[in-house]
Amino acid sequence: MERFFKDSRTIQRFRSGPLGPYIQQLAVELASQGHGRCATRLRLRIAHQFGLWLTKCRIEIADLTIVDADRYVARYGNVKQGDAKSVRMLFDILLRRGLVRPQPDPAKTDAERVINCFSTYLQQERALSPCTIDGMCRQIGLFLAFRFGGGAVDLSTILPEDVIAFVQHEAARKCAASAKNTTSALKSFFQYLQFSSGRGQELASAVPSVASWSLSSIPKGLSRPQVTRVLNSCDRNTPIGRRDYAILLLLARLGLRAGEVAYLSLDDIDWSAGTISVRSKSHKSCQLPLPPDVGDAIADYLQKGRPVVSSRRVFLRIPAPHVGFEGASAISLIVKYALRRADIHSRSYGAHQFRHALATEMLKHGAALPEIGQILRHSQAKTTFIYAKIDFAALAPLARRWPGGVA
Repeated sequence: MERFFKDSRTIQRFRSGPLGPYIQQLAVELASQGHGRCATRLRLRIAHQFGLWLTKCRIEIADLTIVDADRYVARYGNVKQGDAKSVRMLFDILLRRGLVRPQPDPAKTDAERVINCFSTYLQQERALSPCTIDGMCRQIGLFLAFRFGGGAVDLSTILPEDVIAFVQHEAARKCAASAKNTTSALKSFFQYLQFSSGRGQELASAVPSVASWSLSSIPKGLSRPQVTRVLNSCDRNTPIGRRDYAILLLLARLGLRAGEVAYLSLDDIDWSAGTISVRSKSHKSCQLPLPPDVGDAIADYLQKGRPVVSSRRVFLRIPAPHVGFEGASAISLIVKYALRRADIHSRSYGAHQFRHALATEMLKHGAALPEIGQILRHSQAKTTFIYAKIDFAALAPLARRWPGGVA
């Protein structure tokens, strides 16, 4: 605590307070997360005030609940100053030490219990990514609300007509791709019912198909000059610029997905062998060669831009707390801001267009579709076939002469 306060009387007052020993640990945790001196001083004062309030209200630590903490924040807290986070961090310290009782989960609705079981099934039996699981659970939540409203959920009363009506309702308000996500989630849910209770096969067969044509779209990627402009838009004299440059270079050179970059660990990089291990959507790990320019960019960020914390994630938040990204959406935001800095207007601002750009560039240099599929780690060959549409040099001889043209 001496790192943050110079006045010995202040330090003594904090340590002698009702939560003194735990405020000291709070200071250690705030420092480990990279919080600055002023922010940490403020949060420690908040924790001390919370301890004084407990004494005033005659609330013993053993009797403290999260409801009491929320009541204090609601009455005296300041959201902008981080009072809620400070009090919650202190409560978690007490919880880990066994000084307060774990709070029972609030009573869940029938629909929430069903969705939780379905989520566990998708994670343990199907090994799907968290992003995919969230999307499927969201669709099933809509279905249960459509069928049962906010009342009790009795899965045995679901009829094929209910499934058809829900798909028709969703298809009327969604595009074809989103409607297909709905039908996929329903089929997975009824497979889960078959797995858990032996019922669901007839419901799975009742899920109607959504009209959609495979490989109907043309992949939209950045051009090579545009990729260069995006990379050059990063200010590599700042920590955030070094981080974003390394992230964008991984997307552009290796065609990684946003989630693969977000969850990249320091242990995934083998500097001596010059390889990087990537965990794909199906949790399969594969090794890719680490290009020299990508390795230099990551090393530059690790040495000059990455905060010194215990996290094993490669890429961290710049503002405290210095933790890894929560998911792929953070990488997509980095891409979005980089495109704006480079003054590039695109129909899509996500990270996936770098994969399309890489595949297009490989086609131009004579790479075969199986080679592209191997680099992009496509699980099925047909996923790579879509890039045949942009191989105009190979498609030109196949074009038939226009009957009304000049001979």
